[in-house]
Amino acid sequence: MTTVSKDARDLHLAGLTQALTPGALLTEPEGVAAYRFDYTADAGAGMPLAVVRAASAADVQATVRWAAQHGVPVVPRGAGSGLSGGSNAVDGCLVLSLERMRAVEVDTATRTVTVQPGALNVEVKQAAAEHGLWYPPDPSSFEICSIGGNVATNAGGLCCVKYGVTTDYVLGLDVVLADGTLVRLGGQRVKDSAGLSLVKLFVGSEGTLGVVTRAILRLVPAQAPPATLVATFDDVADAARVVVAIGATLRASMMELMDQASINAVEDHRSMGLDRTAGALLIAQSDAPGAARGEEVAEMERLCSAGGARECFTTTDAAESELFVAARRAAIIAIERRGAIMLEDVGVPVPRLPDLLTGIAEIARIRGVEIPVVAHAGDGNTHPIVVYPPGDADAKERAALAFSEVMSLAIALGGTITGEHGVGRLKRAALPEQLGPDVMALTHRIKNALDPLDILNPGAGF
Repeated sequence: MTTVSKDARDLHLAGLTQALTPGALLTEPEGVAAYRFDYTADAGAGMPLAVVRAASAADVQATVRWAAQHGVPVVPRGAGSGLSGGSNAVDGCLVLSLERMRAVEVDTATRTVTVQPGALNVEVKQAAAEHGLWYPPDPSSFEICSIGGNVATNAGGLCCVKYGVTTDYVLGLDVVLADGTLVRLGGQRVKDSAGLSLVKLFVGSEGTLGVVTRAILRLVPAQAPPATLVATFDDVADAARVVVAIGATLRASMMELMDQASINAVEDHRSMGLDRTAGALLIAQSDAPGAARGEEVAEMERLCSAGGARECFTTTDAAESELFVAARRAAIIAIERRGAIMLEDVGVPVPRLPDLLTGIAEIARIRGVEIPVVAHAGDGNTHPIVVYPPGDADAKERAALAFSEVMSLAIALGGTITGEHGVGRLKRAALPEQLGPDVMALTHRIKNALDPLDILNPGAGF
């Protein structure tokens, strides 16, 4: 870990301090250390030189210009809720925190919301709801994750099976480039084919190509109250086959899956009345209009029963439905309590979901580790979570092998190493296996063109 004397550090940063909003620069070691990690708490995270808590786009520009002049890496950071190490610090970097940039402004005439990157997903949802509108991207961490982070990783969530992911709602971005230039891309227009699709280039780029300082997001009319189906199965592969069957004929608004290990982890964490003996739990919803909603849920129930469900339960009661959804949202936090974890985010074409889940179980058996799985099953995105005893070096090595093998399995099934969390720093070794040499070379050409000094989030993504 690099250490710098206080006098040398303060002298080095004097010019930056003068360029920023008063109080934006944090240099005290204890405060700086708090910005080393994202949610992964990766032990390989470095120690920042300082932290800039930007209050405006001008602060972001000043920070990036200073960093480019001095050859200092910049690691952008939102709420720090990332799950792939994408905002973990590197030694000697500036952590550029956007947490203070929280403005949210709804425009009902265009059904858009203009958002600064530090605003939380839940704050955008609440602002939209005040006008009878809805922002659909719905990560399980929606109450603590920021819009800037959602844009950086192209976050998804529980509703994306029907409503899509973050990129489907981004109409415009303000982005500070690696030389400090601020570019304004897109706008409140629903359709725009002028020039290259640069907005899409920056969504999911994990802060490696530029720093987002404002986003214009599309809103839709408020979601109708859903009807909910909950089904239990003896085997997770049976549940996955039903997911495939439902998706072939219906458009559910949510289709979430939990395996037995994740069910029991949630019950251990907070008793919610889930069936501990079930091999899998499927939670599906329909928000179709009028009578079609009941018809869809009835057809889901029929398909579940035909596919071997041992019990089905349906409800239109909002509070009752939310209890099951809350159980699903709590799964990752509950599984964390079982030991040290390595969190996956692999996805496959929906018809290959049974093969993926069966393969993950086999990897867990061979490597002698536990891999609970929760999934946004309707779109083939799974979160296998490799659990091992903390402090056990042999178990950690086997867990790391399992982590790598799960990604290779997903790739072999025509899938991806990340559906919504991003590559970050934890998965970049697996990216060439998925993309291949030509696409990796193209990726580096784009990075080199936009960030020739490699100062923007170096080591993240690729």
